[in-house]
Amino acid sequence: MGDIKIPEPVASFIDTVNRNDDAGFLDAFTSDGFVDDWGRIFTGREAIKSWSDKEFIGANGILTPQQVTADDDVVTVVGDWRSTHANGLSRFDFQVAGDKLASMTIREG
Repeated sequence: MGDIKIPEPVASFIDTVNRNDDAGFLDAFTSDGFVDDWGRIFTGREAIKSWSDKEFIGANGILTPQQVTADDDVVTVVGDWRSTHANGLSRFDFQVAGDKLASMTIREG
């Protein structure tokens, strides 16, 4: 795929996810951060952890970015998602707040 340039903190976040680093994954979000997984909203560390334990980090997820766009504080990554829960091309929209993620929205790629 060549060298895809992914802005921080999203690049480090993807590395953390691909290492299945549960604590690093949770620490990447702001205290009021949320995940929007196809319209299901999980806000705050405990809710995100509960979701992730089943469907994201706990499902041994690996994201292979194929396309990245950045517009101000929104970084969009389209990539191949592989896990024991779900597989396929997915679009991840990250709202960046400084060195943290305010949100991660997942949709079909």
